[in-house]
Amino acid sequence: QVQLVESGGGLVQAGGSLRLSCAASGSFFSAKGMGWYRQAPGKQRELVAVITSGGSTTYADSVKGRFTISRDNAKNTVYLQMNSLKSEDTAVYYCNADIIVAVFLETYWGQGTQVTVSS
Repeated sequence: QVQLVESGGGLVQAGGSLRLSCAASGSFFSAKGMGWYRQAPGKQRELVAVITSGGSTTYADSVKGRFTISRDNAKNTVYLQMNSLKSEDTAVYYCNADIIVAVFLETYWGQGTQVTVSS
């Protein structure tokens, strides 16, 4: 069983910073792409940032320049450093990972962690 566990969410003031972490555990060969999505009430879940095992990154335009995604392959952990937070960043943030299990590439999701930015 593969499990993704997020941590680091909470309440922060506008302009502040927060770092999210997500660790993948279980029986699998490797994690390929890992990333973060977010969903605000009444809105679609949207991509925030993704990173490949080789370090290639992709960011949503709304967070580019403010957020930084990184990963520690040895720990199967992905991080999201969020700076200059805005009220618009308030959402549940979900960790996502494409993981090789047996001979298949499967997508897993974490339970989500709430990020609330006060203004």
